[in-house]
Amino acid sequence: MKRVLRLRRRAEPPALIRTPRPSLTYRLISYLLVFPVFRLLFRGRTAGNANVPMEGALVVVANHGSHIDPPLLGHALGRPVAFMAKAELFRVPLLGAIIRACGAYPVARGASDREAIRTATDRLEEGWATGVFIDGTRQRDGRVNAPMPGAALLAARAGVPLLPVAIINSHRALGPDQAGVRLVPVHIRIGTPIPPPASRRRPDLDAATRACQEQINALLDQGLIGRPRLGPASQAGVLPPTPADHGP
Repeated sequence: MKRVLRLRRRAEPPALIRTPRPSLTYRLISYLLVFPVFRLLFRGRTAGNANVPMEGALVVVANHGSHIDPPLLGHALGRPVAFMAKAELFRVPLLGAIIRACGAYPVARGASDREAIRTATDRLEEGWATGVFIDGTRQRDGRVNAPMPGAALLAARAGVPLLPVAIINSHRALGPDQAGVRLVPVHIRIGTPIPPPASRRRPDLDAATRACQEQINALLDQGLIGRPRLGPASQAGVLPPTPADHGP
């Protein structure tokens, strides 16, 4: 009687999640629009680009002082950064196609925090760098004042690192209370990655959130790139003025 040998197929390793590549629309917007605005009008400079992981999912955590922050981050980091955007914007002709090509994803007005977290987690599972403004809204002084644990929760859920980034002077260029743009220098300092929280428990999330806040504010305290270190602000939560702040 012949023995029938059954060959077992070796399990295939899970497919590696590749980082989404910039679309043609994204590259055109980045180099034809964002580049001249950031590098020429705002005399933009970046520091710490070697700290940016160019492959794999990543939670980019930044301070927030202006509506110009999202496109500047994606350009400065050298890889697309996905941000939440109101769902209504995606229905605007041309604008919807542009922001979608740049990695933005829609969140319905009035959506719960849980739904927003789930949507952002989906982007991380696709390999995106996902941007989170840690205060949740624009700050008049441009600093991190009341950080929320959403970024840390995202990192814990997806098991990906957090990358603190400081956007210097954008709150002076086009802050919450400004009617027009001021052409002051806007610089971006990129910090060092922080490992994901050990768990989703609140103490672990708070520790990671605090580490992001401290690193971003320390980067802000260094001031504009190429200028002397500013040191801590004389008043809590206030970024000291710079000589270049006397622009138009």
